[in-house]
Amino acid sequence: MKILIEPNTRLFVDIEGAGLVADGSVMREKPTLILLHGGPGYDHVSFKPAFSQLTDIAQIVYYDHRGHGRSDPRPSHELTLDYFADDIVRLCDALGINKPIVLGQSFGGFVAQRYIARHPAHASKVVLSSTAATLSLARKLEMFQRLGGVAARNAAELFWLSPNASTWPEYQRLCKPLYTQTTAANNHAAQRATFKPDILFTWANSEQQKMNLLPGLAQAQCPVLVLAGELDPVCPLADAQDIAKALPQQWAQLATFTACGHGVWRDAPEAAFAQLRKFIMA
Repeated sequence: MKILIEPNTRLFVDIEGAGLVADGSVMREKPTLILLHGGPGYDHVSFKPAFSQLTDIAQIVYYDHRGHGRSDPRPSHELTLDYFADDIVRLCDALGINKPIVLGQSFGGFVAQRYIARHPAHASKVVLSSTAATLSLARKLEMFQRLGGVAARNAAELFWLSPNASTWPEYQRLCKPLYTQTTAANNHAAQRATFKPDILFTWANSEQQKMNLLPGLAQAQCPVLVLAGELDPVCPLADAQDIAKALPQQWAQLATFTACGHGVWRDAPEAAFAQLRKFIMA
């Protein structure tokens, strides 16, 4: 379904699981887990079906960022972290959600970090998964070379210095397979995704080049779980460590996973979802 969050802006939203459940003689309200997908340019379907397993403890809200996936197209000047972060609040207002748990994966983690800075009292908890606060190009290149050799490093350097339609195919061929340590049995997940490359190229050439989200993390007013894979080439472990250090220490939790890459639930689903369950239910 599409939810109107502004007079001319509708977001595609999918809600899984009941929010109010019968529990003996009372009705119990489950927390709402809002998932912010990666990209930019992609959609929410990378979370499916894995996150369905959390519906016993939370109602899950999937949505496509403005301009992405099945959400309404929007002009490029609106495709900024400020807009994306404020959309979390707009969507909660439209759906009547109070104190959500917000999980941002990769680019969605950039959005979640800006959300912390702009709306520090809005969430009950935040999860920053396989993400970074800056471009940190040198770290990326080091990890891509470690995992894929000089050819992968060169492809990564060409793309991140100039994200465009000519540098993307080689990056996609040599670097994307290095994101995770687990090779999927098929490419159905990639086939299901809706990808708008122009959004990726435009945003990566502009806002990402100068992005620094670390100062805003000091505004956090709720528990923040930082998830990181030790073999993540695009958001290396040191990026997650920087994020954890920038958060108020009474709120920061850092969980790292060995032999895991980008999106730790893909490489170690049992351990990753156990960590998420513990955090959600705490």
